[in-house]
Amino acid sequence: MIKSIQSARPHVTRNEDLIFELSAPGKRGAELAPLDVPALSAGEALGPELARGEIEGFPEVSELEVIRHFTRLSTWNYGVDTGLYPLGSCTMKYNPRVNEVAARLEGLATLHPYAPAELAQGCLRVLHETARCLAEITGMDAVSLQPAAGAQGELTGILIIRAYLQERGQPREFVLVPDSAHGTNPASVAISGYKVRNLKSNARGCVDLSELEHAMTEDVAGLMLTNPNTLGVFESEIRKIADLVHAKGGLLYMDGANMNALVGVAQPASFGVDVMHLNLHKTFTTPHGGGGPGSGPVAVRKFLDPYLPSPVVARDSDGRYFLNANRPKSIGRVRAFCGNFGMAVRALAYILANGAEGLKQTTEDAVLNANYIRARLKDLYELPYDAPSLHECVFSDSRQAAKGVRTGDIAKRLVDYGFHPYTTSFPLIVPGAMMIEPTESASKAELDAFIEAMRAIAAEAEEDPELVRQAPHTTRVTRLDGTAAARKPVLRWRP
Repeated sequence: MIKSIQSARPHVTRNEDLIFELSAPGKRGAELAPLDVPALSAGEALGPELARGEIEGFPEVSELEVIRHFTRLSTWNYGVDTGLYPLGSCTMKYNPRVNEVAARLEGLATLHPYAPAELAQGCLRVLHETARCLAEITGMDAVSLQPAAGAQGELTGILIIRAYLQERGQPREFVLVPDSAHGTNPASVAISGYKVRNLKSNARGCVDLSELEHAMTEDVAGLMLTNPNTLGVFESEIRKIADLVHAKGGLLYMDGANMNALVGVAQPASFGVDVMHLNLHKTFTTPHGGGGPGSGPVAVRKFLDPYLPSPVVARDSDGRYFLNANRPKSIGRVRAFCGNFGMAVRALAYILANGAEGLKQTTEDAVLNANYIRARLKDLYELPYDAPSLHECVFSDSRQAAKGVRTGDIAKRLVDYGFHPYTTSFPLIVPGAMMIEPTESASKAELDAFIEAMRAIAAEAEEDPELVRQAPHTTRVTRLDGTAAARKPVLRWRP
């Protein structure tokens, strides 16, 4: 058992506490060379209306102080290179450095996006090969790499469905979205011009077939399904689901954000999926969040290929790559140029480094890690659904809530133990949700340390609930007012 961390913080002034008020008149961080042109004031050079006066309170600091300040701040960050990131649904896996090396190769990193095709054969081949690999992994027939994020991939997929149905004279009015869907799904539906119809989950946390059969009418364009869903549960009746949707002329869209549970093991095309998106910044290890940008490629079956965003990379009869913009049924561009090219380079490097067997192993390891956590914590934290977990597991805080300790408190207390919190309060169908996804990057030793921390917090919630409710105690900033931060954010530091 990890020794409980004391709530008190030593009342000692440390060097690192003296960090923000470093300015003093006369300090300089740079020395400029003497002017070799006639000296003009800003007002004379730019015109008085364009010249800004001195900035009140502008800090005056030395070069050494600037370097130490930002280096010190960097050591306070927690990231995927620092330790376990158990954010459920986010798939915060390690980003291999070889991918970064590949993305920085001069011929890939510096080529201008307007370079003619004959000078861009290598880059066009990277795009072509990335799309081909993603098509093979998903079992789909064609892929667009344009969308710059998972949510934009969702929107692109729904716009493709609309274009397909529109051409047939019946664009329809609604899209079905289960209550266990990712939060961006309803927004993507609304932005695409459709209305959302919600589907309630059954006792297993999956799509209720009777609900679907009732809701799937001929004014419904399709079903937007996350599989595995946000509970980490595979929709075992996915073929029946697809058949019900197709029987009414609708299309099945799959949110592929949880593909870390399927790569190398199962192909969504075999489930009856018509269109889906992938998250390169999740499943395929390109940087995530602040390390972005993201990438949300869309994969489709052959009959939807004509509607993919234009242009697409193609090959001519001589084997040369080119950008084919002659696609009259295309929904058009959704992103400038070919999307976030560097993300495709990183993803392809990851795919080629692993190969088919390696990708399958990452999936199996991710599922094993999640189930290990589930098995070690289910005696202390409530499992709201007992269906088998895949890449993530979801607990609830119902046992701890009896002592006044909620999921947010447990997450804050985890910070004291040196771990990034899990995803709190999501999915919404689980009150007090605790959503944990370790990915395949975590070793058994790291999982054991995380599990020990969670077990220790469960004991604290019983014996000293106030300790957990007031957490974190060891951080430089204590618990913030989340409501005020959302409604009255302070977006800049003022002296």
